[in-house]
Amino acid sequence: DELTGEHIQRVNQYSGFIAEKLGLSSRLIQEIFASAQMHDIGKVHIHPDIIQKPGKLTDEEWRLMRMHPAYGAKILGKSEFMRVARNICLYHHENSDGSGYPQGLTNKEIPIEARVVHLADVYDSLRSPRSYKPAFDHQKTVSIILDGDGRTSPAHFDPDIIEIFKTHHRRFDEIYKSLTEVESE
Repeated sequence: DELTGEHIQRVNQYSGFIAEKLGLSSRLIQEIFASAQMHDIGKVHIHPDIIQKPGKLTDEEWRLMRMHPAYGAKILGKSEFMRVARNICLYHHENSDGSGYPQGLTNKEIPIEARVVHLADVYDSLRSPRSYKPAFDHQKTVSIILDGDGRTSPAHFDPDIIEIFKTHHRRFDEIYKSLTEVESE
């Protein structure tokens, strides 16, 4: 759908921007930029009634939703050519403090490409309307990422990436606005 298509484009742009600011190799920047769009491909195995459910998921629905990273990694297979995309799919919900899923990895245990996409995905998810929440404006989103809100915490993100976001958060807003058909704020 259009909202998902815009989300994918924006996550690619944010991820490429973060990767550049981290000073990663030009090859890895390009791989992250090209692969970030596949971060949620595993959701094709989750029933739309769960993905689009208004309100809170049941424990069982949440358990199923948390399977999408593994499904995505399986879809992409074991080819070395797809390694970066597979890492993004499998690990983009891992938190630096170990509170994420599917494996509860911490800090540098999480591949850099997944750490990059993690912040990009969270930023865009907060900005975007969802069946269970309204879209948040840029300032509220920045506050949630940098200060936390009880659900999201700055400890969830790579410290270097948080610093990039803190310094360059306005660029995220520019990307959001340039790749959003109808602003929902």
